[in-house]
Amino acid sequence: SCSRAKDVTMPAKLPVNFFSTRSPVIDLFRGQLDYADHLRQDSEIVLYFFYAPWCGQSIAAREEIEHVASRLSDQVLFVAVNCWWNQGKCRKQKHFFYFPVIHLYHRSFGPIEYKGPMSAVYIEKFVRRVMTPLLYISSRSKLLDFLSNYEPGVLGYFEFNASPQPPGYLTFFTSALHSLKKDYLGTIRFGVITDKRVAEEISLVHSGSVYLHRHTNTSLIYPNDIVNYTAENICKWALENREMLIRWLRPHGGKSLLLNNELKKGPALLIFIPYNPLAEIHPLLDEITRVALEYHNCSKSQANEPNFQRLGDTDSPAVDSSEPDAYMKLSETFSITKYPCCNTVVLPQWHSISRTHNVCELCINQTLGVKPNKVHVPHCNFLEIEAALDSFYLQEHTFFQVLSNTIECSNFLSFYSPFSYYTACCRTVNRHFLSFMSSEKTIFQTPKAAFSSHGKKSNTQRSIPHIEDRNHFIPDLHSSGTNITGLSCRVNKTLNLYLLDSNLFWIYAERLGASRSAHRKEFAAIVDLKEEVHYVLDQNQSLVGSALENFIRNFSVLYSPLERHLVDDSSVRFHEQRIITEVTTNTFHETVFVSEKSVLLLYYGQWCGFCASLNHIFIQLARLLPPDNFTVARIDITRNDLPWEFMTDRLPTILFFPQQRKEQSVKFPEDSSVNLPNLLKFILRHSSLSSTEPCTKECLHKETVLQQGHISHLEREIQKLRSEISALHQAHSQLEAQLSEARREEHRLQQQKHTLEKQHKTLQLHSEHLQATYDQKNQELLEMAEKLQELADASENLLKENTLLRILVASREGKLQSKDEIKESLQSEQTLSEDNDVSVSTATTTLEEKNIDNTDTIETKHSSGNRTE
Repeated sequence: SCSRAKDVTMPAKLPVNFFSTRSPVIDLFRGQLDYADHLRQDSEIVLYFFYAPWCGQSIAAREEIEHVASRLSDQVLFVAVNCWWNQGKCRKQKHFFYFPVIHLYHRSFGPIEYKGPMSAVYIEKFVRRVMTPLLYISSRSKLLDFLSNYEPGVLGYFEFNASPQPPGYLTFFTSALHSLKKDYLGTIRFGVITDKRVAEEISLVHSGSVYLHRHTNTSLIYPNDIVNYTAENICKWALENREMLIRWLRPHGGKSLLLNNELKKGPALLIFIPYNPLAEIHPLLDEITRVALEYHNCSKSQANEPNFQRLGDTDSPAVDSSEPDAYMKLSETFSITKYPCCNTVVLPQWHSISRTHNVCELCINQTLGVKPNKVHVPHCNFLEIEAALDSFYLQEHTFFQVLSNTIECSNFLSFYSPFSYYTACCRTVNRHFLSFMSSEKTIFQTPKAAFSSHGKKSNTQRSIPHIEDRNHFIPDLHSSGTNITGLSCRVNKTLNLYLLDSNLFWIYAERLGASRSAHRKEFAAIVDLKEEVHYVLDQNQSLVGSALENFIRNFSVLYSPLERHLVDDSSVRFHEQRIITEVTTNTFHETVFVSEKSVLLLYYGQWCGFCASLNHIFIQLARLLPPDNFTVARIDITRNDLPWEFMTDRLPTILFFPQQRKEQSVKFPEDSSVNLPNLLKFILRHSSLSSTEPCTKECLHKETVLQQGHISHLEREIQKLRSEISALHQAHSQLEAQLSEARREEHRLQQQKHTLEKQHKTLQLHSEHLQATYDQKNQELLEMAEKLQELADASENLLKENTLLRILVASREGKLQSKDEIKESLQSEQTLSEDNDVSVSTATTTLEEKNIDNTDTIETKHSSGNRTE
């Protein structure tokens, strides 16, 4: 049997530098997260860029990070870590679901994850916010600049005279970092007031007080006595109570419910503008901010909106002493006054044939005693409105018969209370409401006409909240302002305002209807998800405040004059030779209604798999029907918008528009299968004239000619089908011959396969035999190698002993030669001194004998050594 092959795993290649060696970014391409933490200890601001070398987004963001690092490398440490290398600590400790990931650390605080666009300007802006999370407000002009911004602002007052870091300052500083951690858009701005007189401008007296500024609602002071003074609590308090007049939308490009969640809140005004976060001034954004403030300013007086005009170049640390009432004036701007209620009443037509209405604005004014300014209504009460309506309808005849193009206002006493009176301002308008609403002054604006004599004239008018929104206010009837001031509180179609950077998200604008060839990337659209409509501001107009105001006002009226925008599929290219006509939004009316042909229209979608399976049926149908009388068309409703009466919620849908009765379109039955015979029967049944209608001779003649044309056309098609059938028979015969040849070839290949299998088995047995022989010979070679090794070791030992013997013999020979010289000297001394003592001679003789014995012994050993060698 064949042994299963082992899996071969190729080890991963060693990572290489992701950033250039000359880059200011430290690239830890082996994922040394511990070394990155070591580097962070010595720096105040650190940016971590976690990447994967193969990730396209990481590669695209690399250049942006290098650009930011080249500008801020002297203040911020930029560290890039490869979090994909499987041997690195980053991969073992971090578990990211996407790349790249940017973390920032402000000393020991962090990580603060950046989730914004991977663009250099946005990244640099966010890094600078982390570097300086607090803005220092040292003068009144800086305070006004801070409060005039459209973003929510949190101010803290701290006295730096007592100590370098006053109590609570570090907590407030940390809360600013917490807000950046929880809201990567950085919508809340934090500031610190260092001067006591400037702090008193917003009623901050005690050091450590925190103030949340809001434009249209009451500004708040952090409740130290109720909630603990911690960084998390301050951040949570600011996020929960902030006021969002305009919100930035920055989709990250992946799957997200961001747009869906925002559009479900109600109608949305999407404004696309080119935005540079690092620019010092934004004129277009300031203009949009002004419009948003007017739209949400439900108190037409400046009761809850400070005067944010810059005071020249004055940077005095507090209010000038020459203006003793300046403090009181600024304090009054932050006071909130409760107002009575208001509701709109539309009276019926004064005559059955009239097309006009009287529209009245009914308001509740309550007074008590001699001090009416001290009486406030905490909330708008439906019972009070009901009482006002009862009193109003009792005098309905007074307002019913008045016809006036100007606004007439009247005051009358309450039916239930002698201390209350109501004000009704009425005007006659056309039923369609357009001319009335398009005028520069509406009933919601200041009426300059004199009061009628139905009641007392009020000397003091107040801003009045609408019953439909108890937390906001509508403009005063006698105060000046733009025509959208407080409009969000007066109508049921309140708009949510959103901003998008057209440099990054222009593709969304194009999907809504913006031109791809537009020179200025400025665009505005209103999307109403509930009504499934959207409107587009004319791109030929400049995106200025007046254009936006008119756009908002026209959407807010009862009968909006705005024309619904239908998205057209611009990718469709029209070809005259196409069998099936592709219809778009722009060509729908011309193809279906203007054309004198009967039209069979298929509704399909790109995601509809069953729709694609019907293409061949409609191609055959288009070839069968006479092109002079019928048009087979289709439309992709996922890329094109249609009028309401032609919309459908089911795909595929087939509609037939008869030639003479286009308005009487017929839908193909859903319970019938979509095939060629059923479609032909459906078309023929509904293309003929109804039997209930009288038919003249001319009609009968036309019907006869049409039927004869159908018959001749069908005969030609039948002839074509017969020729096609004969061709198919010939092709069938050829295919049968090819199949028989293929079967013979398959049989031959099977025989070759069996032969090869036998050869394979023989070769496998031979291979096993060779393997056994190889193993045996290998074992013998190992044994022989061991014996040779033993012989080599013995020979090496003998060589070492022979060398030692040679050295010993040489030393002995040297000693013998020295002894011979001694002997000769002794003999000479004996000849010269024969008269020496006998004892000396005896000693010498004894010494010579011993030397001779030693010499003999050495010679004996030497000779034996030579024999051994």
